[in-house]
Amino acid sequence: MSTVTEPVRTRPTSVADAGESQLLELSMGPQHPSTHGVFRMDVVLDGERVMKLKPVFGYLHRNHEKIAEHETYLGSMPYTDRLDYICSLTNNWAYALAVEKLAGIQVPERAEYIRVITAELTRFLNHGALIGFLTQDMGASGTPLMYAFRERETILDLFESLTGARMMCNYMRFGGCRVDLPAGWLDQARKFVATLPRFLDEFERLLATNEILMARTQGVGIMSKELAINAGVTGPILRASGVNYDLRKVDKYGIYDRFAFKIPLGEHGDTYDRYMIRLLEMRESVKILNQALKDIPEGPIIDPKTKIRGFKPKPGEAYGRIESPKGELGFYLVSDGTANPYRYRVRSCCMVNLTVLEQLCIGHNVADVVVILGSIDIVMGEVDR
Repeated sequence: MSTVTEPVRTRPTSVADAGESQLLELSMGPQHPSTHGVFRMDVVLDGERVMKLKPVFGYLHRNHEKIAEHETYLGSMPYTDRLDYICSLTNNWAYALAVEKLAGIQVPERAEYIRVITAELTRFLNHGALIGFLTQDMGASGTPLMYAFRERETILDLFESLTGARMMCNYMRFGGCRVDLPAGWLDQARKFVATLPRFLDEFERLLATNEILMARTQGVGIMSKELAINAGVTGPILRASGVNYDLRKVDKYGIYDRFAFKIPLGEHGDTYDRYMIRLLEMRESVKILNQALKDIPEGPIIDPKTKIRGFKPKPGEAYGRIESPKGELGFYLVSDGTANPYRYRVRSCCMVNLTVLEQLCIGHNVADVVVILGSIDIVMGEVDR
């Protein structure tokens, strides 16, 4: 009589077998309403407590880098809009900066000011939207998000009147900007920026001491300085862990060395600090905007020596990086002297920042995972570039 050997069970298969040690594998995504895009998390739970978490991405991969190697340098500019579709103008700037370094192109004063103004407006709308979505992930009715989107709509109106598009702006050019500011644009921008301190005061009163927000975020998803530095994390979530690193101060790219502003830092590195850093950075963006809108000079908006058609930089390599609203966004370019890059590489802050998700979530409840992910602030177009 033959015997059948039962396979070894790696985990309980029923509640009766499990007792108190049942482990449950849960796949959140790739089309889950709480995962911020086409993104999956494979989570192992003990009850509701997270034991393991594996981020799985690639569902939205669009072959951005390989396409760019078969495009002209200028032809890739509209593709950068699609990396982080909330922050197209800062994407443009990072790529333009890399090409300018590669080809030794100078940028006129007025264009530098326009770049700063559009970048800080982008930072403001990004952080406001992030806070709105974060509170919605906690179960808020949508009021904070609507507050943030009210201001975002005005910023998008300014972008549309300047670039012709609300989101995919395709505005930066090597050596400057595509078009000059339309008549009355600066006055509209100044009037709008003057209203932002009141909005921020209202926004902070609405949220900063809210009992539910504090309970759901304080002590949740703590990231130590050591983890943040070793993982290469950048942006607001790095500064929330107390690391004083902002490329606007470190590299002083563009004309950021002309403006007085502070770099807010957190003390605990938890989700609440990541929320507060965004709010404080919005206030600093207002300071920069007031200075730039006051001091912007007249003059050309693009270097007249820049050759747009038939642009072929000399053989060489360059890396251009900026402090995008989500962290360090960089472009690495290698030229072989032809009209298209030999190598085109994107350093995505969203993807790098996402790599610490497991460490932030282990030990917390599954409901906290959604909030922690929201506090990192990712856009899958940049992750799956």
